[in-house]
Amino acid sequence: MKIIIVKNYIELSALAADFICDTLIRNSSATLGLATGSTPLGAYSHLRDRCSSGQISFKNVKVFNLDEYVELHPNSVHSYAHFMKVNLFDGTDMDLRDFHIPCGNADDLDAECKRYDRLLSANPRNLQLLGLGSNGHIAFNEPLTPFERRTHVVELAASTVADNSRLFENDSQVPRRAITMGIRDIVAAERILLLASGINKAQAVLNMIKGEVSVDCPASVLQRHPDATVIIDGDAASLL
Repeated sequence: MKIIIVKNYIELSALAADFICDTLIRNSSATLGLATGSTPLGAYSHLRDRCSSGQISFKNVKVFNLDEYVELHPNSVHSYAHFMKVNLFDGTDMDLRDFHIPCGNADDLDAECKRYDRLLSANPRNLQLLGLGSNGHIAFNEPLTPFERRTHVVELAASTVADNSRLFENDSQVPRRAITMGIRDIVAAERILLLASGINKAQAVLNMIKGEVSVDCPASVLQRHPDATVIIDGDAASLL
């Protein structure tokens, strides 16, 4: 695990964008695993700008997102499908037919999980982008999730609901369930890039980097990955 500590979120975002751009420049038809949440927003802004200026292209890129809320229609303003379109794809030449995300409002969620597993198995990710939950989760794999778990429906922890409430008008609107890519498929990516920013992530960063590899902190599994890079700002690194 390579650890990079930067001063602030601005530097984190620029460096993360550099990392992703390097992947796309080396492989114009790369397959990416991408994440939602507030942490990658700065990096996505850089990617839009670099695509607009012709430095990179998403034209032949495939994207597989980590997760989606259960019961939300893809066109809902709170869905992660909508999040990705507004915050990244609308500013690029991405062909949305190459964008894949679990369907949170599928009639049969078990069948939907299996469908996504088949897609992931057929499309290995060259790079997987991750955020970090304040309780150490990656994607929506909450503590105690087995490392071998594949795509599944999860009941979100109270801390996760609280963290995500900033994106909704009030706590009652935050979905309590989601479909998430499992840890097994996350770590199957060739390279992994995890971003963490803010003092509220400091304990999770400490547990991930220096703690025991344990399902108590799902992100700790990255210690075992052959090519994992963690970029954290000063606040997130404050307990190291």
